[in-house]
Amino acid sequence: MSTPDIQYIDTPDALRLFSEQISGADWIALDTEFLREKTYYPKLCLLQIATTEVVACIDPIALDDLSPLLDVIFDARITKVMHAARQDLEILFNIQGSVPVPVFDTQIAALLLGYPDQIGYGNLVKETLGVSLEKKHTRADWSLRPLSKDQVQYAADDVVYLVDVYKHLLEKLNSLQRLEWLNGDFERLTSTDLYKNDPDKAWFKVKGGKRLKGTSLSVLQAFAAWREKTAQKKNIPKGWLMRDDVLIDLARLQPDSIPSLGTIRGIGEGLVKRNGDYLLGLVEDAKKKQPQQLADRELRQRLSPSQDALVDVMMAVVRISAENNSLNPAVLATRKHLEKLLVGETDSSLMQGWRKKLIGDQLQALLNGDLDLAVKNGELVLQS
Repeated sequence: MSTPDIQYIDTPDALRLFSEQISGADWIALDTEFLREKTYYPKLCLLQIATTEVVACIDPIALDDLSPLLDVIFDARITKVMHAARQDLEILFNIQGSVPVPVFDTQIAALLLGYPDQIGYGNLVKETLGVSLEKKHTRADWSLRPLSKDQVQYAADDVVYLVDVYKHLLEKLNSLQRLEWLNGDFERLTSTDLYKNDPDKAWFKVKGGKRLKGTSLSVLQAFAAWREKTAQKKNIPKGWLMRDDVLIDLARLQPDSIPSLGTIRGIGEGLVKRNGDYLLGLVEDAKKKQPQQLADRELRQRLSPSQDALVDVMMAVVRISAENNSLNPAVLATRKHLEKLLVGETDSSLMQGWRKKLIGDQLQALLNGDLDLAVKNGELVLQS
């Protein structure tokens, strides 16, 4: 496979010329290198783009204005090909306040061809192209300059081979008439709601928080929202303010004085001195409020042992369908999807689009008593 020379773009004129060069493309392969160890928002350090004719590494640290390139990336006539696009799209959302469309995520697309769930880029390149990629710069600090020649090549490889992976997947999906199946998945991936970090919902991500109830849950929600807002404002990692386990201790112990606040392990003296009274106020205010409830937790609590067993049976149907269609079961349905269908949620993704035809109708027939599981010749089969 012959590849174009890598352009390293770090001047406004070079950026403008390159942007003009790719502006007429039907699709571009896109990737980023970033750091977020010391910040709340990921810091964009390098942006890689390739087509069948060109490949470039764009240096946003050297460039004050990426507008010419962003005009291309956000052009709705151009498909953006990415692998595991969620973090790359988050960066673009933070820059522009919106998500570029349309997007083709090769990690998601690979599921429809039987590849493992969340397959890594290197493994997908190996499986589809037979190429083993270097891994030595995986942990590199991409904010440091100058970048070595090896680093630039490593970064460029993330889009150079993505070009051929995309063409390979596209050909296979078209031959199986599965390309349109991806439309809904890609639409969900580019929903702006996915990239808005609402402080009022920050408690969802606190480890152990979903087990709390009543006043403890109210206090957790208040502190998680405070931590999220403060981290966003200061652009620092949330854990630098308070770790998750500290939030849980605060929620359970509910301190009512500066001395009691100071006894909670993991809260620094400086934070107590600077914000102690405010934090105690959060506790008192939270104790007067009803906590937000978590729908998924309520759903799981409603399942009886017999319903839980029925979900196991439904999962068996999913596995049979996945095997018959050479698919990974994860692309058809998760246990959470099955639980929602079982309790009659009308917006289940299993009853929409291609999933309805492939598995949703079968599952509904099972729940209606019109489909049975049986064992024949030592194998589990479906029968009407």
